[in-house]
Amino acid sequence: MKVVVCIKQVPDTKGGVKFNPDGTLDRAAMMTIMNPDDKAGLEAALRLKDQYGAEVTVLTMGLPKAEDVLREAIAMGADKGVLVTDRVLGGADTWATSQTLAGALRNMEFDLIITGRQAIDGDTAQVGPQISEHLDIPVISYAQNLKIEGDYVIVERQFDDRYHVLKAKMPCLITALAELNEPRYMTPGGIFDACKAVITKWGRADLKDVEDSNLGLKGSPTQIAKASDKVRKGAGEKVTLDPAEAVDYIMGKLKEKHVI
Repeated sequence: MKVVVCIKQVPDTKGGVKFNPDGTLDRAAMMTIMNPDDKAGLEAALRLKDQYGAEVTVLTMGLPKAEDVLREAIAMGADKGVLVTDRVLGGADTWATSQTLAGALRNMEFDLIITGRQAIDGDTAQVGPQISEHLDIPVISYAQNLKIEGDYVIVERQFDDRYHVLKAKMPCLITALAELNEPRYMTPGGIFDACKAVITKWGRADLKDVEDSNLGLKGSPTQIAKASDKVRKGAGEKVTLDPAEAVDYIMGKLKEKHVI
């Protein structure tokens, strides 16, 4: 069994967010982590490796420094890493990103593709299903549990306060929830392997069956009108009152704002 996991290096929003003049994220200026949903997808693939001997390849699109997240995945147990990086791919929205990843996947052998449900820097949940459409394979999204039976994958798909049980024949694509599992830690041996691993690097010329008009910022139909960091709240009004006066003051403010 061959499993490809699409992972993304995303900004660590705890350290703040920075933007380029065109409204896109300034990824080079921010601390980064592996996207949480993607890490759960990677753990699911590694469990298939433990159980069935599956070969796990991790694929990412991003800046050259995105190689770091591939090495992290290898340190966790993945076998290979592929980085798609090229200036012409920068500024891509979900459509252009999915076109790029599908173009890379057409060069790879796979029985199962696993992506995260969504990335914390966009929260669209669109890229995984779009990849499946480009490759014309089935997709099951919002996976909270999965198992393999022969040539089929059986998935518990989260749905409100319950779940659907869906079955699809491989090759297919699954989008994973962060709640799917508890990802493992990197191991000392895995870190050693990751340090010496050779990461495959592809550019625009390596993408198969993708038009230039569907790539990068120019190929992105979604345009950002305005972007900014979260607005900081002011200090607010401070008063010093005894308990009885404080109650009257708070009640007055609540009535003023039509809360009560």
